[in-house]
This record gives sequence, C-alpha cells and structure tokens, in this order.
Amino acid sequence: MCLIALAWRAHPRWSLLLAGNRDEFHARPAAPAAALADAPDVFGGIDLQAGGSWLLASTRNRLAAITNVRIGLPGERAPRSRGELVKAFACGSQSAAAFAAGLAAQAAAYGRFNLLLWDGQQIRCVGNHPAFHDVALAPGLHTLSNAHLDAGWPKAVRLRSALAASLATAAEDPEPLFAALADTVPAADAQLPDTGVGLALERRLSSPFVRGDAYGTRCSTLVFAGAEGVGMIERRFGIDGHCTGEGRLGTCVR
Repeated sequence: MCLIALAWRAHPRWSLLLAGNRDEFHARPAAPAAALADAPDVFGGIDLQAGGSWLLASTRNRLAAITNVRIGLPGERAPRSRGELVKAFACGSQSAAAFAAGLAAQAAAYGRFNLLLWDGQQIRCVGNHPAFHDVALAPGLHTLSNAHLDAGWPKAVRLRSALAASLATAAEDPEPLFAALADTVPAADAQLPDTGVGLALERRLSSPFVRGDAYGTRCSTLVFAGAEGVGMIERRFGIDGHCTGEGRLGTCVR
C-alpha cells in the first residue's frame, strides 16, 4: 500500500479502524479481495505476479499491511518479495511481537518496507530502513505512507484529518472515508517531501488518490475490527481512476 490511516482503540465501536490506498502499475495483475483458498478465514487482495499481498485480514483477529519506502526511482531488486510477509503473518498464529522478532535477522532480504501487524491485542510497525526497527503503536490515530510511521506527508495528514472527523462524530457511514481516499488534489509544492524522484513526480504522487494511465491507485480499502468481528470493504479502480468494482468481506460488514 502507499497510504494508510488507522485508529487504534480510539473508536466507540471499532477497536481498529483502518483506511488505505494501494498505488501500483495498472499492468501488474492482482486478484480482487476474497477469502484465500488455502486459508478461508483470511481475506484480501493478492498480487498475482509475486503471490503475496499488500493487505490481508483474518476473522481470527489478525491483520497485516505493508508499504514500501520511497527513496529515488525503483532500482535494485531484492531477493524476496515484501508481500510474502503480509501473507505469512495473516495466515499464521504468532503474536505480532514474536513475528517481528523473528523477522529481524532476514529483514534485509526484502525491499525497503514498513509492515503493520495486528494480532488482536496490539499493533506493531516493523521496518528495515534505514535499519531494522520494531515499535508498538500507542492507542490513537496513526498514519503510514512511503516514509516512517506518522511522517507528516500532506496526503497522510489529510487522511488522518478525515479519520479524526469520523471518530468525532462516531460515524458508521464509510462514505466520508472513501471520499477522503478519493481525494485527487495535489499538495502545494512547499509541502512536498523530497524523495529523490523529481518535482513533477512528487506532485503527481502527493494526492491521496493517484490517477494515471500507467500507474495509479488500484484499490481503496476500509477494515473494521471489534467485538462484532473483522470486516473489509474494497473498492477497485482501473486506468485513470475508473471504478471497476467493490467487495465486502468478513463477519461484520454487509
């Protein structure tokens, strides 16, 4: 994924509420969110090129989501795919802390990443850039984009504000969050990060929702978890932001 905002133990109904966008090349094949054939309690989208995922949740109170860390244009290829980490945790049974500890020795084999792990009891953010790190999230609102946790990128700040507004009104309607994820207004130049990709690309990637013929937002996803269970709503998009479908999965979303 490229943009995530989450509320951890901050909503009156949901212990975890997550909103995120996945940006990717449109030519890269992916399966819509669905229950996994080999793990029917786990659901989410699958990257059909490498076999992993960007976001998976489980009715066993588990979730994993990953973002890359943007430093310059893509170059070297890592030996292992980041997406396999998402699947390994969501389909497994280790606690977030144990999984993170076990990842420390092999984290360098993956491309630069930030990995969110929720095991029903805690959420941890694990990453391998600039060195391996592992932190437990405090209750409240957090954001993650293609930088470190809670970095103040304009797109992350905007989505966090929308999530805060949702919490303030205890809203149950998902549409305001989907509207925030669909925001295509670029950030002002003075607010842009400098990740080494050049000003034109920084501008194009600065909005929460990225439109483009070759690369753009492929799906927007909401995840809800609480006493009623775990659920997901995924909206999928094609070239230039054209909506291609929606899926609802889990035990608490209809």
